[in-house]
Amino acid sequence: MSILTPAVPGLVWAYHFHPGASPCTRLPLEVERRDLDVKDGFVWLHLNLADTRVTPFLENFPGITPPAAAALTTHDTHAAVTLDEQLIYGTLVDFQRDFDSDTRDIGWLHFFVSDRVIITTRLQPLRSVDRVRAAIEKNASRYGKPIDVFETIVAEFQRTLISLVMELTEELNLIEDFVYDNAPRDERRRLAPVRRTVVRLHRHLRTVLTLMRRAAAADDDEMPPGFDDAASRLVGRLESVDHDVYALQERARLLHEEIDSKQSSETNRHLYILSIMTAFMLPPTLITGFFGMNTSSLPFAAEGGNGGTAYAFGLIVLSVLAAWWLLKRAGII
Repeated sequence: MSILTPAVPGLVWAYHFHPGASPCTRLPLEVERRDLDVKDGFVWLHLNLADTRVTPFLENFPGITPPAAAALTTHDTHAAVTLDEQLIYGTLVDFQRDFDSDTRDIGWLHFFVSDRVIITTRLQPLRSVDRVRAAIEKNASRYGKPIDVFETIVAEFQRTLISLVMELTEELNLIEDFVYDNAPRDERRRLAPVRRTVVRLHRHLRTVLTLMRRAAAADDDEMPPGFDDAASRLVGRLESVDHDVYALQERARLLHEEIDSKQSSETNRHLYILSIMTAFMLPPTLITGFFGMNTSSLPFAAEGGNGGTAYAFGLIVLSVLAAWWLLKRAGII
């Protein structure tokens, strides 16, 4: 079988976990469908939804119910966790990754977990799943059940959130240094993408946390073996990072309010200076407007005469002094 046309459509990788001295074996990409029916242990399949043949393959996969097959092949962009007859399936939030770097773009991981198989599907490469695969390559002895792989995927998502929180905290620290600096700077353009990222993180994290709490409270006969303990641990993990994300969101909001406050203060200061200049210039403007029609011998005039130029200039000076005295007496300056 050619690697370009594997027997399992859209196969990204496949692992066979089994007890013994070698707890995990990576299956080749040209693995046949019958080789997935293992007698001991369980299998993890990771599929790429870009291959249109994945949908009919999953619909005919033994043990996958029609709702579970729909959950594995959906393109919905919201998290979901469903427990049904000791099966668990749905959609989790993850972060996309490029070939050589991680990104902050939201991705979606669809999953199905039974007692003999765990199947995950995605449309773009995802960060947490790749890290779980790397961890399995190093040490696979800790994965005795499919639910252990599922727990590790969610736990890796929580670790990714922690790293993102640290990165966003550093960005907020830099913005905060400029905001509270003596030199006024408008940092709203730099703060806007940070706030948008934090808000999205908090929204999706709260959704996953609510779904995990609801799944942990389901009936025992609906839960896969070992899911009760795993769900309790995952809820604790997600709650801890939820507090950090919420605190980061509040800090970004307060920082935005501080920037708006400083910008408003700066605008008010400019308006104050403009008002003072207007108050000083208004009396001379009235005087020059009046004497401009009735005064001869003005500077740069083409014809001379006996006008009251000195008298006009004197009134201008007096009006400016009078305006200053009134503003000073009123406490405006």
